[in-house]
Amino acid sequence: MSPIQFHIRKNPTDQQVTENYEIARERYAMLGIDTEWAMQALAAIPISLHCWQGDDVGGFENPDATPGGGIAVTGNYPGKARTIKELRRDVEKVLSLIPGKHRLNLHAIYGDFEGQKVERDSIAPKHFESWAAWAKEHTAGVDFNPTCFGHPKAADGFTLSHQSQGVRDFWIEHCIACREIGAYFGEQLSTACITNVWVPDGMKDVPVDRLGPRKRLAESLDRIFAKEIDPKKNLDAVESKLFGIGAESYTVGSHEFYLGYAIQNHKLYCLDAGHFHPTESISDKVSAIMCQLDEMLLHVSRGVRWDSDHVVTLSDEVVAIAQEVVRGGFLGKIHFGLDFFDASINRLAAWIIGTRAMIKALLSAMLEPAELLGDAERSGDYTSRLALLEELKTLPMGAVWDRYLAGQGLAPGAAWLEEIAEYETSELSTRS
Repeated sequence: MSPIQFHIRKNPTDQQVTENYEIARERYAMLGIDTEWAMQALAAIPISLHCWQGDDVGGFENPDATPGGGIAVTGNYPGKARTIKELRRDVEKVLSLIPGKHRLNLHAIYGDFEGQKVERDSIAPKHFESWAAWAKEHTAGVDFNPTCFGHPKAADGFTLSHQSQGVRDFWIEHCIACREIGAYFGEQLSTACITNVWVPDGMKDVPVDRLGPRKRLAESLDRIFAKEIDPKKNLDAVESKLFGIGAESYTVGSHEFYLGYAIQNHKLYCLDAGHFHPTESISDKVSAIMCQLDEMLLHVSRGVRWDSDHVVTLSDEVVAIAQEVVRGGFLGKIHFGLDFFDASINRLAAWIIGTRAMIKALLSAMLEPAELLGDAERSGDYTSRLALLEELKTLPMGAVWDRYLAGQGLAPGAAWLEEIAEYETSELSTRS
């Protein structure tokens, strides 16, 4: 792999950033848009960064384990985090180069097990005490996930819907333990942890019995969620999927299954942008689901073919997702998380690119003239609506973005890449 060799020839000066912003502010004000409000609101939105981008979904349960469950990480860029200390250093570096205060999303296999073998149905808050202490200093909160893959008891592709009661019991106890860990994080950090349940259960070829596994999954979830936990400490979410490697023909926890379960049982529903057909847009689903639920979890990814989990970019779909959230008045009700893993490029750069893209999408949505667009639509003036939406695409959002970065103590543009290049030389290159 080639190291980062990019160097910014010249960065905008503080004066240039200010001057460009003043021009942009006046331009947006002509449409009734308050850029100062947009930046202030943006700073209050945390994005939950997924820890597994830093080590290719390895975790610290077994350094030689592979993800499994249809999860595949491609690439071998040097510098993968091998220990908790290395992963935390990487996350700290990433957070220092992203504007705002953000959260960390942990999988159960990332516990601080101190070299001991701890079975997944026996994990406990004590295995995450050092994470809580670290998170108090560096994050706005922690979210959590059971790890129902990469284990002998998941080798045949089934966990919570398994035919064997013993196997189901094992994974049920694992998920129950994860909810307790989530509540622990919520209590320690004074912000609710979202504990998100996703299982890879499914079949490669067409099944005869589709109903049985789904009934078993529902029964398992009922047992997992039987204990009431203070929502100020822990929020439960369930995540659907269309298909994946090894489960191309049938996924037990489909969109319809989990959406119905979430509505019936008052759980958060998790929409993952990579868990649907590549031509299917999840942005349209946001308002439909929020008609039925009070809160929702979004995992923003970029599925190019199957659930490929490419690094998030400022694509039309990501902007559309942000627009649906802002236009619907769902800020504070929809929780943002990222879910991708790319080992073909610098892993820290992937985190930064993806997170900044999500933040930029939200800024773009906040810089819409909501009142003008709403008036045009309500009056049936669809001509003006379309014309305004097109005009917005060429307004100077970049100048507002640079001003937002400056207000957060960060350099404008891609200047962060030089800092990552230095980190690659001083830190990542020493890892073999």
